[in-house]
Amino acid sequence: MYLDDRRPTITPALAFRVAVLGGIAFLMFSVIFFRLWYLQVLSGDRYVAEANDNRVRDIKVQAPRGQIVDREGRALVDNRTALAVKVTPAELPKPGAAQDDLYGRLGDVLRRSPRRIREDVDEQLAAVPFSAATVKQDVDLPVVQYLLENGDDFPGVTVERVFLRRYPYDEVGAHLFGTVGEVTKEQLDEDDYSGAEMGDRVGQSGVEATYDSYLRGRNGATRVQVDAMGTLTGSLSAKQPRAGRQLRLGVDLKVQRTGHEALGEGRRGAFVVMDVKDGEVRALGSTPSYDPNLFAKSIKQSDYDRLSDPLKGNPLSNRAIQSLYPTGSTFKLITATAGLEGGLIDPDTPISDPGSLNVGGTVFKNAGGAVNGVIALRQALSVSSDVFFYKLGLEANGEGDGLGIQRWARRLGFGRKTGIDLPNELPGLVPSPKWRAKANREGIGDGRPWSSGDNINLSVGQGDLQANPLQLAVAYATVANGGRVVTPHLGKRIEDADGRVLQELPSRGRRRVDIEPEHRDAILDGLRSAASESGGTSADVFKGFPIPVAGKTGTAEKGLGRPDQSWYVALAPYPNPRYVVAVTDEAGGFGAETAAPAARRILASLFDVRGQEKKVVKGDSRTF
Repeated sequence: MYLDDRRPTITPALAFRVAVLGGIAFLMFSVIFFRLWYLQVLSGDRYVAEANDNRVRDIKVQAPRGQIVDREGRALVDNRTALAVKVTPAELPKPGAAQDDLYGRLGDVLRRSPRRIREDVDEQLAAVPFSAATVKQDVDLPVVQYLLENGDDFPGVTVERVFLRRYPYDEVGAHLFGTVGEVTKEQLDEDDYSGAEMGDRVGQSGVEATYDSYLRGRNGATRVQVDAMGTLTGSLSAKQPRAGRQLRLGVDLKVQRTGHEALGEGRRGAFVVMDVKDGEVRALGSTPSYDPNLFAKSIKQSDYDRLSDPLKGNPLSNRAIQSLYPTGSTFKLITATAGLEGGLIDPDTPISDPGSLNVGGTVFKNAGGAVNGVIALRQALSVSSDVFFYKLGLEANGEGDGLGIQRWARRLGFGRKTGIDLPNELPGLVPSPKWRAKANREGIGDGRPWSSGDNINLSVGQGDLQANPLQLAVAYATVANGGRVVTPHLGKRIEDADGRVLQELPSRGRRRVDIEPEHRDAILDGLRSAASESGGTSADVFKGFPIPVAGKTGTAEKGLGRPDQSWYVALAPYPNPRYVVAVTDEAGGFGAETAAPAARRILASLFDVRGQEKKVVKGDSRTF
C-alpha cells in the first residue's frame, strides 16, 4: 500500500498568526531583558545603598538650646539636665500580656495611666521606630534608682539625661522670653522650622519662637546596625550634637524685674521701656504673668486651661502687645500733634476752658469738674484739660480721616503693628467715619453714623480707640526724637557659647514723619510742666526725683461700673529724652495714683537712682 507523506502548506492566515505571536514573545523578552539590565547595571549602586540603609538606622541625640542673655550677659534662659525614663524598642516585650504587665508596673512607679503610656510609646515609635520612646521627663532620683535596682522587672526601660529649658526668674519676663514645646506637624512644613524633626522641642512663643532657628542647634545621631528582623546588632558611628547659638537681648534684667514688681502681684496691666532713638527695648512685661518652666516639659492640660482662663486674667496673654484699650488722656499727645501740624492751633493759641462743652445737648466735662479758664497748649497738657482737646476734636471732625487726628494717629503708629520681634502682635484700631460706615455695612457696627461726639471722644483717647502700651511708647518716642518712627526690637546679636559675636541683628527700617521743631518743643514743655510744676497732673509723683521727667497721665473710663484704667507715659531725661516708659493698670483708677508711681520706680532703676526703686508716691486724686 502506498502512503503519501506530503504535508499541507502553511496558509497565509496561519503564517500571520505565528508572526504576531513571535513578535509579542520577542517584545516581552526584550522588556524583561532591559528591565533586568536597568536594575542590575544602571541602578545597582542605588539599590545596594538602599539595602545598606535597610540595616542601618540613626538614633537621634538631642542638642541643647542656646542661652538667652540680657545686655550685660546675665543668663535669662538656659538649660538644665534632667533624668528621663525611656523605652528601648529592641528590648521591649512583644505586644501581649508581658507588655501589658510592664506598662502596668511602670504606671504604678511613675504615677501615670498604663493606657496613656502605651499611647505615647506607640506614637513615638511609629514616628521614629528605632529611637527610644520617652515615657516621662524630669523624673525624681529615688524613682530612677528604684527602676535601676529592679531592672529585671522593667525590660526595655532605660534612663537617660536630657536637656530641659530653665527660666531662673520664673514669672519675670515670661511673655518676653516665651516658651518651648514639641514641634507640630504644621510647623514642620514652615520655613521657620526648617531642619526640625518630629519630637524636637522648638520655640512656641516669645523670642524663643522668633529666634528659634538660632537657638535650636543641630541634633546629633548614633548610627546602629539592625538585622532583617529589626533587632539591634551593634553600633557603627556617632555624630555629636551641636548646641544652639546664644542670643543677646537689649533687655536690662534689673529694669525688667523692677517693672514686674512695680505693677504688683494680682494686678492686670503691662509696661514697656524703650530707647526713643533706635527702638531697643530695655524691658517689657505683662501681668498677671506665668511660670514658663511649666512648658519646659509636657504641660498638664489643667495648667494650660488655668493660664488661658479669662476669668483669671488670661496670664498667657501679653498685654503689652496684644490687649487693646482706650488710652485716656495719654492720647492728647497725638491730638496736640495733629492740631499743631494741621494748622488748627499754634503753641500759643488761647482756648477757653469753662469746665464743660455742650454739643447738641450732650455735655462733655473735665474730670472732677475742673475749670481752667483761658489756656494755651502747654498748660492744657500740664493740667490735662479735656475741654481744650474736646474743642480740637470738634473742630477737626469731618469726612475721611477727621481732618487730621486719625491721620496722625496712624502716622505715629496706631492702628498697625509696630514690627517688634515678638509673635502674635495685634494692630489695634483707630476709629474714623470710614471705619464706622464699613462696620455698619458689614453688620458689625451699632448702626449709627459717625458723629462729632465720636471725634471728641477720640481726641482724649476714649470711645472706640484700641491701642496697647507699645504703640503708645512708639508714638511718644516719635515726637521725642523729632519724627523717626522706630521699630521696637529685643534681639541685639547672635553669639557663640563664649559670648563672641557671630552675627549682629540689624534694626528694621524706620519711617519718618515731619514734625516742626517748635511744635515738638511745645509738646515736650507741656509734658515737662505736667511732671514738675504746681498743678501738673504728675508733679506730686515726681517731686524730688533727680532725673528731669516729661510725662502724661491717662485715665480711661470703661463704664458699666468697671474701675477706670490707669495710664502713664514718661520721657526722660528732659529736654532730650533717651527713654520712654509706658505703664498701664486695667483697674488702677487715676493715672497719677498707680501707673505714674510705677513709672517712677522703673525710671529709678533705669537711671540707677539709689533709694528710689522701692519708693511709692501717691499723686493727687483729682488729677488724671
